[in-house]
Amino acid sequence: MTEATRLLAWYDRHRRHLPWRAAPGVAADPYAVWLSEIMLQQTTVAAVKAYYEKFLALWPRVEDLAAAETDDVMRAWAGLGYYSRARNLHACAKVVAAEHGGRFPATEEGLRALPGIGPYTAAAIAAIAFGARAVVVDGNVERVVTRLFAIEEPMPRAKPLVRAAMDRITPDLRAGDFAQATMDLGATICTPRRPACALCPLNEGCLARIEQRQEIFPVKAPKAERPSRAGAAFFLRRHDGSVLVRTRPPKGLLGGMTEIPGTPWSADFDLNSAMDHAPVATTWKRLPGSVEHVFTHFALRLTVFVAQHDTPAPEGARYVGDHALDDEALPSLMRKIIEHARSFER
Repeated sequence: MTEATRLLAWYDRHRRHLPWRAAPGVAADPYAVWLSEIMLQQTTVAAVKAYYEKFLALWPRVEDLAAAETDDVMRAWAGLGYYSRARNLHACAKVVAAEHGGRFPATEEGLRALPGIGPYTAAAIAAIAFGARAVVVDGNVERVVTRLFAIEEPMPRAKPLVRAAMDRITPDLRAGDFAQATMDLGATICTPRRPACALCPLNEGCLARIEQRQEIFPVKAPKAERPSRAGAAFFLRRHDGSVLVRTRPPKGLLGGMTEIPGTPWSADFDLNSAMDHAPVATTWKRLPGSVEHVFTHFALRLTVFVAQHDTPAPEGARYVGDHALDDEALPSLMRKIIEHARSFER
């Protein structure tokens, strides 16, 4: 019995019930598969479920999403992180609606030509939504495959070896189910710590289990030290309670999101120069402590200054009512700044 046969038999009994996953015997909706796969990049299933359901309620078809305002899409995405995904999601919906009649291409090649769809996502959509034989490798699959074949090359150099191994065991039929089965196995049985090997349908041939070395796979190269940056943020209230905000440029980190005005972030940030970037000329008070946030490529520490002043909003900025802030497209970093400032108002 092949790995695929054993794993698919297990999947038919133990598959996870996920909002975007079609029931057995029901054709998958390419829009649902695409939306979930974009959302799941760098994020967990638990974090995505509510966002997925929100998006489907607001925009049940790809044409609806294509017609949405960019600000509304960014607002609905706020808190999910990696905001370039939201911009690419919207751009992709527009292309599918305008150039493909609302239908996603059925091939990996056609899917990769769309904004925001890379090799993994194209393979996942092709296999799951269209039944194509495609080799799908995400983090869960990497863990399963490196353990199954005891691939000792450190990640990420091992990625071609993992893909080649996954290619060898991917069946011609039910490739989409096989991909989802491997993901489910990694999420529920072949977990990073204390994998439940006794319950695994692949345990008899798993080299890592045989050698009792499950937890060393996938082997990871030593992590480089994460660089640090610093800056300042300016929390300005009018006497009516509204707060000064602005929208970040559409491209770049946190592009298109709402922010509390601040300084540029740099490794050699000089706090003495912070006032050169204050959005208005008034008396600013420095708050104790700082706001810390970790991005993929650097760690950030922000000093927060607060003031109360009834000055008109400077060019490029606007005032938002305090309660309306929750409806803004605020990334988690900006919410931390707001919470830090509010904590000293109580």
